[in-house]
Order: sequence, then C-alpha cells, then structure tokens
Amino acid sequence: MDAPLKSRKFDPASWPMMMLFAGFHLACFAAIWTGVHWSGIALCIALYVMRMFGVTAGYHRYFSHKAYKAGRGFQFVLAWLAQSSLQSGALWWAAKHRDHHRYSDSELDAHSPRHYGFWFSHVGWIFNRQAQAADYERIGDFSKYPELRWLDKYHWVPGATLGLAVWLVGGWSLLVVGFVWSTVLLWHATFCINSLVHVFGRQRYLTGDDSRNNWLFALLSLGEGWHNNHHYYMASARQGFRWWEVDITYYALCGLERIGLVSELRDPPAHVLDGSRTASAEIKERIAQALAHRFCPDRIVARMQKRWAELNRGRTVADWRRHWSEQLATRREQLMQNVHAELPSLDQLYRHARRRFARTPAMEEIVARARELIAQSVIARLETVPAHA
Repeated sequence: MDAPLKSRKFDPASWPMMMLFAGFHLACFAAIWTGVHWSGIALCIALYVMRMFGVTAGYHRYFSHKAYKAGRGFQFVLAWLAQSSLQSGALWWAAKHRDHHRYSDSELDAHSPRHYGFWFSHVGWIFNRQAQAADYERIGDFSKYPELRWLDKYHWVPGATLGLAVWLVGGWSLLVVGFVWSTVLLWHATFCINSLVHVFGRQRYLTGDDSRNNWLFALLSLGEGWHNNHHYYMASARQGFRWWEVDITYYALCGLERIGLVSELRDPPAHVLDGSRTASAEIKERIAQALAHRFCPDRIVARMQKRWAELNRGRTVADWRRHWSEQLATRREQLMQNVHAELPSLDQLYRHARRRFARTPAMEEIVARARELIAQSVIARLETVPAHA
C-alpha cells in the first residue's frame, strides 16, 4: 500500500471472511450447550500460548524482521505454527508488517489509530480491500521458497487441520472451548498491538510514531507489548530490553537455540539500550510534523485577523485581503515578524514535546523545525486569505 486509504468502508468482497470472523465469535457461546470442562480450559491456554509463540516468533521476529536464523525445515514449521492462528499467510503477514514499520503511524500505515481511529486499526482494516493489499516484493527473501508460497496461498490449511484434530480427539466441547475460544482470544491479543499499544503505555525511545511499551500486553502477547523498544530497534530477537521486561518469546528462542533449531539471535547493541543512537532526519521530521499538527494555523490566522480588525476599525474583509497581499508582495520580512509574534514560543513547544514524546538530544532541533512548519502553514493560509471576519 503506497497511498493513504481512500475510504475506511467495508469491502463487499470481504463478506466470506467477515462471516467466518463473526462465526468464530458467535461459536464461543456454543459452550453453553457443549459444556466447559477443565480439560477444555487447559487446552485453550495451551493452544493460545503455542500459537501466540507462532505469531511472535514466526510471523513477527523471523519472517518480518529476520531477527534470528532457522533452517529451511524449521522455517516451514514456524510458518505452519503461525498460520494455525488463522491470521493469513506468513508471507502476507510479514509483507504487511514491513509496510507498517516503513510507514508507522503515517497515513500510509494501514492500521494507524492516529489517522484511522481505534476500531479500524484494531479490526476494521482487515475487511478493507486497500488496507489488506500486500506488496509481495517486500518479502522477496522468503517468497523464493515454493513451500512457503504454497502455504501462503492455502493459509487456512494449518488452522483447519488443527481444529479438525481437536474435534476428532476431544469432540465438540474441546473444539469450542479449546480451539475456538483460544483462536478468538489470540486474534484480539494480536490486534491490540496494532491498536491499544499505539495509544496506551510509555515511550522510552523517540521513534517517530506512537508505539508504546505496555507491560500488560507484553505478558498477554509473550513479549510483543514492549512495542516502543521494538520500533526503536526492530532487528532484535529480544524485545524486553531491560531485565524486568518479561519477554517469553525470547526465552523460548534461547531454548531453541540451545538445541540447535535456531541460531544467531540478534540482541540490541549498547548504544540502542542506552538510547544514545542518533535519530534519523526522517524521524526528526516526522516528530516535528506531529508536534506542529498540535497547533492549528487557522486559529493563528484568525487571531491575527481579529487583532488587525481591532487596530483598523471600519475596515472590511476586502481591506484585510489587500493588506496581506501587499505584505506578501513587498514586506515579506515584516510579515514573517508579525507571524512569528503570534506563534507558540519555543518554550511552549518544548514543554509540549516533553509531555508527548520521549526525550532525545535532538529535541531542540525538532522544536525549532516544528515552529518553522507552523509558520509555513500560517503563511500558506495568508496567501489565500480566509474570507471569515
């Protein structure tokens, strides 16, 4: 997806997927008739943890970010396990996730709460054709494997196979409580990383987006809730950067490394852990734009217009337009001084930035750039002088 969403409307072609999604949620209530037993609850927990590991270690840390290495056979196992969560194919998932990092919390991010709202970022984007489209060129490093292409094409096979096996072994009660319940819980725990963890939590690092660290969702998602850490250094197999940041997926990967199933787990270097890594020009610009957007240039123009009207009683809107046209044409330097006098001060911007964003040595540069962007927006509006008095 290389363009902002044109619409957040439901795609009629997604009806089958919507029916399946709704059907799983409604099927949870079938436990009223099938009964709830401890064996079903135990299986629900086991399948949730097992498949969440597939999502976090497979879809995310391996296929999306190549944070460790695995042999061809085990990478197929990882893809199969991940796809048993019924979250589409590993190639599709990784391609979409790489887009998410490339455009995180911009208008090009298919599931940004900042731009498209909570519910769309949580689940609505799944049923939107443009948001769901994936660029498979993003995942050329893995799409070269025919077995992964086959699995991606028939992405429903692992989940259907698991559900059938549970039914054959344990009947309807285990199917509903063990498989269906765990699937729905797994879906929403995963979706919360896209939605809630870009809204609630704390930012340790300046990343240019709204990613947060959230300890509760870190526990529920086996480590994915340390999301700000991850967005700061996405190549790491370990997302809990501090010893107290529980990252169960990483611990499991360390165990798999010991028995030789995976290798070369990538950890964050020292300059990442201490936050001293220099912010890129792109991140500084994105932060400056986000800060500038907190201040409405239309209000500044309206304030300037009101002040001019108070000093020039009896003048009309046409006089106002003529005044600023002359200023723009012949006295631009004076105009800039007048504009800057109406802008929020650097201290105001800096206090606002400290409340909203993680600390960084580049903050003074970001604040100065944000003030420049606000000034540019005000000038652009003065060039089309609004007609309201």
